[in-house]
Amino acid sequence: MPVTPTADPGHRGGHSARRWALRVATVLVAVGVWQLLAAGDVVFWLHFDTVPSPTEVASAWWARLHTDAYYIDIAQSLIRIGSGFALAAVVGVPLGIALGRSQAAGDTVGTLTELARPIPAIALVPIAILVFPSDESGMVFITCVAAVFPIIVSTRHAVRALPTIWEESVLTMGGTRRDVLLRVILPGITPGVFGGLSVGIGVAWICLISAEMVSGRLGIGYQTWQSYTVVDYPGVFVGMFTIAALGAATSGAIELIGRRITRWLPRGEGRP
Repeated sequence: MPVTPTADPGHRGGHSARRWALRVATVLVAVGVWQLLAAGDVVFWLHFDTVPSPTEVASAWWARLHTDAYYIDIAQSLIRIGSGFALAAVVGVPLGIALGRSQAAGDTVGTLTELARPIPAIALVPIAILVFPSDESGMVFITCVAAVFPIIVSTRHAVRALPTIWEESVLTMGGTRRDVLLRVILPGITPGVFGGLSVGIGVAWICLISAEMVSGRLGIGYQTWQSYTVVDYPGVFVGMFTIAALGAATSGAIELIGRRITRWLPRGEGRP
């Protein structure tokens, strides 16, 4: 019988090291170009003479790291994003399953979902201010709305993509509807669900930061806008990069959890 060759661990390690080296080099080149443009006060359609250099941003970031307010803002944003996103996941996954399997749910709740989905979540800020008793609950609501629709859509498509023969096989062998749910639907839609969660967390961050800029009192978005109003441009960049770091960390955590849960999926050697 033919023997399937296995990948050399040393080769995999070398390939991973080269990929990371390329990523680091890409970031360093981008920062170097930024430094040259800003330090040289280059004006070529875009006005880099008003943009702070990376060294100025790094200095401002270092100073911000030694203040309590910086960590309070980060904690406040994380609490808001965590609460809203968790609520979106709890609501979005079961609703997506129902929309994918029930025609009645699709004709009723699904109709309302499709009508509401094109509305940007940030456009709901005035409604949240009017309806909710506090700014905090309003921003959690906006974050939830932003994340829930990608989760619903991805889950619904994942359910509809499942081969019907899987469900028929379980029922033929004496399985119940509960067995179909636990042994066919939930394992089968897991990759699609985590795809929706990954998209949802990114959209949730966008809308949360926008809501904090509009009506927030604390949070990294609020501090970024405050830095802009007092013409603290290095502080604006500090806020932007902090948002990027928080978004990358939360998205990476979701992706890591998804890869752990779906370890049974076949993956090619060269995939990220």
